[in-house]
Amino acid sequence: METALENLSKEDLLKMVSSMSKENELLHQERDILSQERDYLKAQVEMLQRMQFGQKRERFEGDPNQTFLPFHAEPAEAEQQLELIKEKIEYVRQRPNHKGRAKLPAHLPVEEIEIHPEGDLSEMVCIGQEITEELECEPAKFYIKRYIRYKYAAKNRDGVSIAELPERVIDKGIAGPSLLAMILVGKYQDHLPLYRQKQIFARENIQIPSSTIEGWTRQALEKLEPLYEQLVFDTKAQGYLQVDETPIKVLDSDKKGAAHQGYYWVYHSPLDKTVLFDYNPSRGGHVPTPMLDNFKGYLQTDGYAAYEKFGKKKDITHLACWAHARREFEKGLQNDPERAKKALLMIQDLYKVDRKAKEEKLSPDMIRELRLKESLPIINDMGKWIFREIKNTLPKSQIGKAMAYAYTRWDMLSEYLRDGNLQINNNLIENAIRPVALGRKNWLFAGSHEAAQRSAMIYSFFAICKKHEVNPFLWLKHTLMNIASINHKNIKELYPQNFKKSTDM
Repeated sequence: METALENLSKEDLLKMVSSMSKENELLHQERDILSQERDYLKAQVEMLQRMQFGQKRERFEGDPNQTFLPFHAEPAEAEQQLELIKEKIEYVRQRPNHKGRAKLPAHLPVEEIEIHPEGDLSEMVCIGQEITEELECEPAKFYIKRYIRYKYAAKNRDGVSIAELPERVIDKGIAGPSLLAMILVGKYQDHLPLYRQKQIFARENIQIPSSTIEGWTRQALEKLEPLYEQLVFDTKAQGYLQVDETPIKVLDSDKKGAAHQGYYWVYHSPLDKTVLFDYNPSRGGHVPTPMLDNFKGYLQTDGYAAYEKFGKKKDITHLACWAHARREFEKGLQNDPERAKKALLMIQDLYKVDRKAKEEKLSPDMIRELRLKESLPIINDMGKWIFREIKNTLPKSQIGKAMAYAYTRWDMLSEYLRDGNLQINNNLIENAIRPVALGRKNWLFAGSHEAAQRSAMIYSFFAICKKHEVNPFLWLKHTLMNIASINHKNIKELYPQNFKKSTDM
């Protein structure tokens, strides 16, 4: 070997050394790539383990010594159990009243029951009273509202006079506005599928076919279409919108035996506290165009790419969501706890500033001044830290993804400092979407694309009811009774927030 090397020229030796160096460099690169892949896969496994809340199935192994059913207790044991029950009942009767109970609502009607001592009281004088109150209720009360219209005829003239029926929600239908309101609130607010409500009717010996209840629901929702169209128009004119989307299964599918994955696109106006649900079969970037094409103002979204083209428009200021950025860093606690914790603490400080503003009930101008004084330095420090650290992180690691998420949206994450009316995150719209997620667990899907859009209407108004602390049943009953007869110029009076104003007066 040494002789062979001695016979090589200097140039050949240099080429050999260069070739070996390249091979070593390639080996190092391969090791780095394998190391990155290993760290990435390790982080993925840790995240999946973290997301796993419980076992997929439960096992049960019977005890071979278990007594077979049926079985009965021994007579002596049964007698002993009766004595224990007797003692328990005596204890419950004699137990003193709880002295720390909450006050009962003052607006409820009161049924008074007077109880006098037994025996002859003629020689006694009443010296006072002791009052004990209980909160009671009655189940839903069903009754028949019967309109009796008398006919009148003139004695010496032809013709008959009869009064007109009041406006009815369903023409020639037997369901009144209160019943329809109860059904819709039950399904879309309290997440009771129609078949469960049918069972409630049956307990009161009221047998209503499922098809009839479904028809009532559809026709009642159709009555709300003019009010919903006005809400769409007013939402387009807002100057600050938060936008998000959530999935909904729809049975109307081109694929046999499968449900279609549709989406509710949700638009929330934090200033007016209004919410608009709009259904679309697609999640494509073209869907928000009818709502946002002429939009001007502040647009706050998560990281979904569909909103980027709107955010780049000249008349739109695009805001990102600190809650989404925080979630990315929270996922990185398993992968890189030191840097993830540092980022989370800085984000926590930003939320402390906004919490302080809320607790002190500051005006928007004062909130802006407070943020510029206390939040801006935190954002600047965090931005510099991410700029330094992102170079030393693996792009595929969770901490690398979290830093990249924040780094690419840094200007949008900082935009909320501009105005005290702007929110630090998108949580308000996520709270408005939550009833849909709860509903999905109960009624599972919509029967058609048209049914999904009708559901979007009632979800919109019930979300507004919640934000304005309006009783959805009272609002819906009032609206169903008046929407057909109201002047179209005054239709905004039927908005939940305006219903609250009228009831407060």
